[in-house]
Amino acid sequence: MFRIGYRTLKTAIGTAIAIMIADFINLDNFASAGIIAILCIQNTKRKSVDASWSRFVACMLAMVFSIVFFEVIGYHPIVIGLMILFFIPVTVSLNVKEGIVTSSVIIVHIFMDGQVTFASLLNEFLLIVIGIGVALIMNLYMPSVDAKLVKFQEKIESNFHAIFVQIAAYLKDENAAWNGQEITLTDQLIKEAKTLAFQDVENHFLRNESHYYLYFSMRQKQFELIVRMLPLISSLSSSVEQRKMIAEFVEDLSEHIHPGNTAILYLKKLYDMKILFEDMDMPKNREEFETRAALYQFIREMEEYLQLKQSFRGLPSQKGKKQFG
Repeated sequence: MFRIGYRTLKTAIGTAIAIMIADFINLDNFASAGIIAILCIQNTKRKSVDASWSRFVACMLAMVFSIVFFEVIGYHPIVIGLMILFFIPVTVSLNVKEGIVTSSVIIVHIFMDGQVTFASLLNEFLLIVIGIGVALIMNLYMPSVDAKLVKFQEKIESNFHAIFVQIAAYLKDENAAWNGQEITLTDQLIKEAKTLAFQDVENHFLRNESHYYLYFSMRQKQFELIVRMLPLISSLSSSVEQRKMIAEFVEDLSEHIHPGNTAILYLKKLYDMKILFEDMDMPKNREEFETRAALYQFIREMEEYLQLKQSFRGLPSQKGKKQFG
């Protein structure tokens, strides 16, 4: 389906405004202001500022290089090639290589003029300022992504719930059918959520971290543990009495998948279950030994799962609520 994104809309409007301003004050090559605006409008505020700074510095360097090379050596295409041999390494060393394309436009303008004058340099400087200035203004406002982040949070938690429900169902009846689609979907959701949360950080100059980014990172680590637990669960023999205990634990945990930061209750239940396992008779054969090993490995993985949640400070809107998963 055809859709116009927010950044596309800003780019279109910003380009038009930059060209109109440059044309209004009678600048030569006024359309170049629009090109500069296009290159400086990014999907986050920080990226826009970084891109604008890189292009501004590179363009200033381009004017200095143009004065030196064109006025000293001459206005010849070979001179442009020679200049670029030196210009690009300098921009790279100054970490402003993003401005190479923009500065190339300035170099070509000066080359086409055939001479360096104060008026021509002022013209290029104003083109740069207008293009960059309009881009920065267009990027001052970024739509809030909080609602999208909450939806990602809810979808991921819902999938965690579904996965644990399916695990509990399998432990109760190994013939329970499950296509495992929540595994693939959750993996994709977490990646998309982390990307969006990182963009949210980039849109706030005074924020170096996001509660949501930390939250989704925590969920990603938990998800990796869940994936590691699945083979352990499937290796448990249907005759093992501990299957029911684990099923009840997992089923109970599935009802408490929330963004809160308290997992101590389930860590206590897990510890009590571990003590019960230790008090059971020693394994009598290889199958029982492998089952006991799988049980202890499951407890270790689940313990790490819960500790990850316990170490998470919680989302601002959820603080104060008693939640566990």
